[in-house]
Order: sequence, then structure tokens, then C-alpha cells
Amino acid sequence: MNGIRNFRHLKSLAVVLITFALVAGYLSMSAAGQTTRTRRVSDEAQKKEPPQEPKPASKPETRPASQTPDQQPKQDSQKPPEKKPTPEPEAEPIRINSNLVAVPVSVTDAQGNPVRNLRAEDFQLEEEGAPQQIQTLGEPGKTPIELALLFDVSRSVRNRFDFEREAAGRFLKEVLKPGDAVSVFSIGSTPKLSIPRTDNVQKAVAATAAIEPTEEATAFFDTVVKAAHHLNDSANPGVRRVMVVISDGEDTNSDRFRLGDATRELQRADSLLYAINPSGPSIHLNKISTKGHEGMVKLATETGGLAFLPDKLEDLTQVFSQIAAELQAQYLLGYYSSNETNDGKFRRITVRVPKHSELRIRARQGYYAPKD
Repeated sequence: MNGIRNFRHLKSLAVVLITFALVAGYLSMSAAGQTTRTRRVSDEAQKKEPPQEPKPASKPETRPASQTPDQQPKQDSQKPPEKKPTPEPEAEPIRINSNLVAVPVSVTDAQGNPVRNLRAEDFQLEEEGAPQQIQTLGEPGKTPIELALLFDVSRSVRNRFDFEREAAGRFLKEVLKPGDAVSVFSIGSTPKLSIPRTDNVQKAVAATAAIEPTEEATAFFDTVVKAAHHLNDSANPGVRRVMVVISDGEDTNSDRFRLGDATRELQRADSLLYAINPSGPSIHLNKISTKGHEGMVKLATETGGLAFLPDKLEDLTQVFSQIAAELQAQYLLGYYSSNETNDGKFRRITVRVPKHSELRIRARQGYYAPKD
């Protein structure tokens, strides 16, 4: 009896559990159906909400074919564009007057021997009476020379020409050093550059020996001016410009220039002039010869050179040696003028050695200022 009762009790319990399970499953299915159902909105609700405009389709981003998305530079959209710097106004150039005045100076003792042991502070230089600050431009005789040698080939010197030519050749060998240069001009009816500028001494001597005399007239001043222009154009800065003339100075054919013109152009070219008149004492026989020699003396004096009138032809060798010795002991002084006005006017120069009054000083007597 007890077993029958237990079986009935278990049977009733199983029915209750099955019924509970069925009810729970139904409820879960109802809940799941509510979450997946689409919510319907009433017509009035739809009217209250403003319609949304469709968003424009964005353009595809372009980039170089060789650039991957990770390599694209990041741009800061909020960073302001860089402003280009405003260029500053250019300052006006500062003009400095650098016109150096070169003054070759020859110093000799009472016997005419060159003096070499002076210093810049031994000299006193004035321009138009105003003291100037001096600086040396090289040791005495060491500054290079730009030489113009002028041969008179006209009929007036024909009978002395061979000796003059030989003496001039010896002079070139004696005076020209490495760094120097020479040009040779012929004084005839017209100026002629017989030997173009060269620094080869042997070539210059050989070419000088080949120059021949003529029966032409004498264009003395035209040739001096042409040679001065040549020196001015061809010489390097900081050299001594020297003209040596072998002539009687008698001008019979110049059609452009006279004595005053030749003096001016020599001074503008910063050139010394040494004149050698091979005529000897015979120049005093007529006024033309005297006038010719006086003209050469003036050119030499104004430029700081020297004019020679040897007594006899054989003295030419000694004269050339004296010029060579002077050039080899010559000082080249320089200064910046305290007068900075570029007016193109002629300014007088005076050079002294105050502590050595026994010495003889010879220098150019002036120069032409530059002109704007």
C-alpha cells in the first residue's frame, strides 16, 4: 500500500513540474517577441519631427599614388596660415673716398748720391698747404716700374741714333727687374708704338736694336701724350710709372697737343719724365733748339723727373746709369687727401725732409683730383 501511495505522489509532482515548465516557456517567448517588434509611430508624431535632409556624399580623398594613408601629413585645420616676412628697406650704400695719391720721391745728398735709409715719418707732405698723413707703399726702389721708352727717330737726331740705341739697350738691362714692364714708342711724324708692352728684358732689348731712324718730322708732344695715356691704361695699381725720352725736344709736326697738354696728361697719368738731350751744347746755337730743351726741362720738373744735357755723346751711358740708380733708390709715398671734393682741379704738392735740410728732394709738384 505504501508503495502505491509513493508512486502516486511522484506522478503528481511530475505533472506539476511539466506544467510549470510550459508556462515559463510561453512567457519567455512573449517577451522575446516584444523586443524584436518594430515600433510604429503615429502620423501626428511624424508631423512634429522636422524632416532630415540627406547628407551630401563626401568626395573621395586624393593623395599621391606613392603615399599610403599612414604617410599622409596631418594638417591642423585650426593653424593660421604663415605670413611672409615684410622685407626691410635697403640701406643706402656708404661711399668711402679711397683715392690714393702716389708720390714718387727721389732723395740725394749734396754729391748727388741716392739716400735710401729714410722712413715715412722723416717726410713731411702738404697738399695746398695742408699737412697730409703719409704711408709708404714699399721699400725704396722695390716698387715695380711701368716704363715707356721714347726714341726720337726723326731726321734731327739721325747722326747720333746708333749710339743712342745701344745706350738704351744697356739701360733696359740695368733698370728692368722681375715684375717690371716696358713699352717703346718712336717719335716721328706721328706717334708709333714700336714695341708693345713686355716684361721680357731680352725681347725688349732685341726689339729696340731693330728700330731704324727715318727722315720724318718730329711730333714730340703728340707722342708724349700718347705714351702717357698708354701708361695710364696699362699700368697696374701701386707701381711707378716712368717715361724716359731720348730727343732734342724740337716739335715740328704735332697737330693735337702742345707743352701744356703734355704736362697735364703726364700728371694725370702719375708719371715721371726723364729727358735726355743728345744734342749737347749745340742747342744754344738757335732758339728752336733752346726752346725744345726748355720744354723737356719743364716736363721733367713738374713730374719729379730730371732733364739731362750731356756734353758729349759718350756721356749717354753715364746718364742712363744715373737714372737707373735713382729709380732703384726711389721712395714711393702715398696718402689719402684730406680734401675729399672730387672737383677735377689741380692740387699742388710739397714734400720736405725737415730734419735733414742738407738733402735734395725731388717729387711731382701736383696732381689732378678725380672728378665725379
